Amino acid sequence: MAALILLAFFLLLTSAITYFGYRVYSRPGRVQERLNEEGTVVTLGEPEPTREGELLVRIIQQVGAAVPVSPADVSETRRYLIAGGFRSDQAVTVFYGCKAIVCGVMLTSFLLLHLFAQNPMLRVGTLGFATYMGWQIPRMVLERLIKRRQERVRLSLPDALDLMVVCVEAGLGLDQAFVSVTRELQQTHKEISEEFGLVNLEMRAGKRRSEALHNLAERTGEDELHKLVSILIQADRFGTSISESLRTHADFLRIRRRQQAEERAGKVGVKLVFPIFFCILPAMLIVTAGPGILQIVKYLFPLMKQFSI
Repeated sequence: MAALILLAFFLLLTSAITYFGYRVYSRPGRVQERLNEEGTVVTLGEPEPTREGELLVRIIQQVGAAVPVSPADVSETRRYLIAGGFRSDQAVTVFYGCKAIVCGVMLTSFLLLHLFAQNPMLRVGTLGFATYMGWQIPRMVLERLIKRRQERVRLSLPDALDLMVVCVEAGLGLDQAFVSVTRELQQTHKEISEEFGLVNLEMRAGKRRSEALHNLAERTGEDELHKLVSILIQADRFGTSISESLRTHADFLRIRRRQQAEERAGKVGVKLVFPIFFCILPAMLIVTAGPGILQIVKYLFPLMKQFSI
C-alpha cells in the first residue's frame, strides 16, 4: 500500500512539473521562434492570463466568496494583501478561496492517512492539526511574500533617494521628483516605482501630499519608509532643504545596511558551532580515529579476555 501511495505521488508530481514546464517554457518558446521566423521582433513580458488561469481564478474566487468572514478580518486581510503587492478587488476572495482549498486538501490527505492509524486520539489530533495548518499555510506564505517585498523596497530606497536628490537639485518640485523616480526605476526597482506611482496618483486625485505620504508608509509597512515620510513632512512643514534631508537619509540607510552586513558576518562563527559539532566533527572522528579504534577492538579485547581467565 505504501508503494502505491509513493507511486501515485510521483506520478502527480511528474505531471505537475510537465504541465508547468510546457505552459511556462516550451509553449512561449515555440511562439517566440515562430514570430522570429516571420521577422517580427517581440519582447515577452509577463504572461497574460490564459483561459485556464481565468477559470481557475474564478473557481477559487467563488469558493472564497462562500467562506464566512467578519468585516474586521476582511479589512486586516486586505491590508496584508496590499502590503504584499496584491491590490485587486478580488484579492481577498481569492485569498480566502486558497485557504479553503488548501484546508480541504490537507484534511483529505490526513483522512487517507487515517486508514493506517489505529489510535482514535491520534486520528482526532491529526485532523485538528491538518485543518489548522491548511487554514494557516496561505497566511504564512503571504507573510513570507510581504517580508521579501519589504526587503526589496528597503534595498532599493537609497537609489531612489539619490535620484530624488538629483531631481530636486535640478529644480524640480517634490511631486515632479516622484514622477521622475517612478519613470526611471520602473525596470530596476519595480516595487518602489509602483509605490511612488501610487503616491503620484493619489496626489493627482486631490489628496494632500502629507496624506498621500502617510498612505505610502501604511501601505508598505516598512520602517524605513515611515522614517522617510516623517522627514519629508517635516521638511515641507518647516521649510528646510529637502535635498539635504534626502541625502542625509540616504547616507544613513547605506551606513545602516553596512552595519547590518557586519552584524550578520559576526554571527556566522557562532552559528557554525552547532553544524560543526553535530555534523562535521563526528565525520572527522570516524575518518581519523576509526581505524585506530578498530585495531584496538581487534587486538586489545582478545588480550583482555586472556588476562581475565
